[in-house]
Amino acid sequence: MAGPFAADLTLELVLSILWLIAVVWLLLRALRQRSALRSLRPAGFSGQAPRVAVIVPARDEAANIARCLAALSTQTGSGLRIVVVDDQSTDATAAIAAAFAERDPRIRLLQAPALPPGWVGKCHACWVGARAALAADWLCFMDADVTAEPMLIASAVEAAETEALDLLSLAPRHELESFAERLVLPCGLYLLAFIRDLERIPAPGRPEVHVTGQCMLVRRTAYAAVGGHQAVCNAICEDTALAGLIKRSGRKIALYGGERLLSTRMYSGWRTLWPGLAKNLVEMLGGTRSTVLTALVGVVLAWVAVLVPLMDALACRDGVPGTCGALALALAASAAAFGLHLAGTRFFHIPFWYGLIFPLGYTAGALIAIDSVRRRLSGRVTWKGRTYP
Repeated sequence: MAGPFAADLTLELVLSILWLIAVVWLLLRALRQRSALRSLRPAGFSGQAPRVAVIVPARDEAANIARCLAALSTQTGSGLRIVVVDDQSTDATAAIAAAFAERDPRIRLLQAPALPPGWVGKCHACWVGARAALAADWLCFMDADVTAEPMLIASAVEAAETEALDLLSLAPRHELESFAERLVLPCGLYLLAFIRDLERIPAPGRPEVHVTGQCMLVRRTAYAAVGGHQAVCNAICEDTALAGLIKRSGRKIALYGGERLLSTRMYSGWRTLWPGLAKNLVEMLGGTRSTVLTALVGVVLAWVAVLVPLMDALACRDGVPGTCGALALALAASAAAFGLHLAGTRFFHIPFWYGLIFPLGYTAGALIAIDSVRRRLSGRVTWKGRTYP
């Protein structure tokens, strides 16, 4: 059908309209996800403190273990025990943990035996720790790079018991100090928020399971009922695998925001960030095909924020009909996209200009994702001196 509107319906205008629709959807999605993530509130035990065992698997964590154990030593609750499982470390991890154990009788250091065939190291260390905490009512699996506030364990257990949960996973506050961390991790967390539906995590009968193993509180009876880490012994993302077993067994799981009560610094720069993410991105994103698709969509949308307004501006300058209106739409959409990432810099406490270069963050993330796919297809995933099929 001919007419003035059809003549003005240029490629620039179509792309700008599609870009605006995409940004509006992403903004609404981000707001919805944020509202679905409940924050853990500081609280004490309302009754008699239950028996809680915090299990810290540690392999070559000399740079982190002291801070982790110092923070755990401040936790309240008479029934608290801390089990550090040294997973064949090649650095001073065991010596540092042993020094803490000498000063605090609640801390116990275990040496994990040689890794059995078919096991992933972290799964095995968690299993060793859980078997040493048979008297506990709750097991809290915590990474060695996590720092807990004094009320963390009491608050987590109180929330879990109040909501009748069998598993409560806590998303920590991220400490980002290097250029690599500040560039890549916020974009990665945004991407996960866009593609995951947090509202479906607690819904019974839904397959969605989104958790973080950095701090995961599990009811002892639920852990035993599904076979614990032995049942997911070969899983790279053991947290998701274990939570999936517990949810499919008909038990209740939840993911809370724990930014008030725990923090983590996962990586120290490119040297640790790249292999750390490449190790498990394929599992996190649901397979090789979905990883490639997610990486490509993320990087394309990120650069659209720059390229579509630029294309519209050039066409508008040349007097192409309809493109000046397209430019206005594209600028509005891109301003919202940049605004969202600028807001993220405040949340992550990093310089604002990282929000202005976010397309580079998605590009780096996409390259890491492709490398993760390459590693998975090669059949060999290496992490901390170990190689897994």
